[in-house]
Amino acid sequence: MCSTKPALYGVLTGCAYAMLLTTSLAATITETVDGVPTQFEEQTEDGMAALGSVADIIVMPDGFHIEPYALVPDARHMAVAADGKTVFVGTTTDQVWVITQDENTMKAAEVREFAPSQSFILPNGVCFTDDGSLVVAEQNRVVSFPNALENKEQGDPEVKILVGQGMLIPPSEESFNHSSRVCDQGPDGRIYISLGQPYNVPPKEKLKLYDSLGIGGIISIDTEGLDRQVYATGIRNSVGLEFNPNSGNLWFTDNQVDGMGDDIPPEELNKVTEPGKNYGFPWYGGGTVRTHEYIDEPIPEGVVDPEVELDAHAASLGMMFYQGDMFPEEYKGGIFIAQHGSWDRSVPIGARVVFVPINEQEEAGVPSIVATGWIDANEAYLGRPVDVVELGDGSLLISDDSAGAIYRMYYED
Repeated sequence: MCSTKPALYGVLTGCAYAMLLTTSLAATITETVDGVPTQFEEQTEDGMAALGSVADIIVMPDGFHIEPYALVPDARHMAVAADGKTVFVGTTTDQVWVITQDENTMKAAEVREFAPSQSFILPNGVCFTDDGSLVVAEQNRVVSFPNALENKEQGDPEVKILVGQGMLIPPSEESFNHSSRVCDQGPDGRIYISLGQPYNVPPKEKLKLYDSLGIGGIISIDTEGLDRQVYATGIRNSVGLEFNPNSGNLWFTDNQVDGMGDDIPPEELNKVTEPGKNYGFPWYGGGTVRTHEYIDEPIPEGVVDPEVELDAHAASLGMMFYQGDMFPEEYKGGIFIAQHGSWDRSVPIGARVVFVPINEQEEAGVPSIVATGWIDANEAYLGRPVDVVELGDGSLLISDDSAGAIYRMYYED
């Protein structure tokens, strides 16, 4: 009889746990490519079946379906290449993966390590520039791989160092907490990178340094890694950002303060309409909830309120504007957000995908849940969604770093 147990890749219930654990310990093989040891993740039938048993219990609106897409260890943020089907996947370990799609099954045909010659450190953030370069934003370094799609199978592809190791933030400010960077290229051609600050609430003596460097904010650099600018401040930890393709404005999620209670403070979805603005942290812990540490401190002038307040502690991470034609019309131009799930709440919340409609005036509507079920009846996690991206056919991929997996969500009447 199958049981509920903690697993290497998270927590799975019943037979799903047993099947995935059996395969996850021996799913990776190593081959030498261009003289460089390169890992490949086997897409085993048992592993995919285990993911399928989880997909079967995910609840979605009528017409939506979800299925396993790939087994990818520690799958975090994703970037889809210009062909609309090759997917590069960041992690919080030391690897970046690249997925080649099987066009007959709409699942991964191959999952291989990308640029195995590189020594990555928390290469969470991946994004493409217009010229086909893949930017990888690590904990404390930013690199770029020209022609990444064409060079995806090389053991030692060409690389450009945009921000050298230890130059993104001072090494004294490094922390595993809030070090998952994300990136996107703006309509101005510059590369925008989020820099979460390393505290739950930072001490006051750190604020001047952090504001000057954009820690607890968003910075931008040009495509050569030069002309660093602080774009936005007053942000606790944004692990999801994207420019609205219709307006050119940057939107971002922000994870807010822990330890204030189950239902406060709210997480945020924010919109940037001009550079140099402050988004309220640490004076506010989220929304209009004041932090204990700064409750007697005057609030800076011109603080920007969030566009949407999201559920406290749901851990809203990756987000994207839907541009495809597969989903019903009401989803066009809106924002999908992956919620990783709470760790400091008496009853878990999150582990789902939510949708926020955006109208023609770029005003946000009321969020709704579009995929949920990764928390079981025993309040155990069956998965932890991290990011959402759109494939060329209009379907969505949802990454899950707990199960080491990616799901494909599609619509079919």
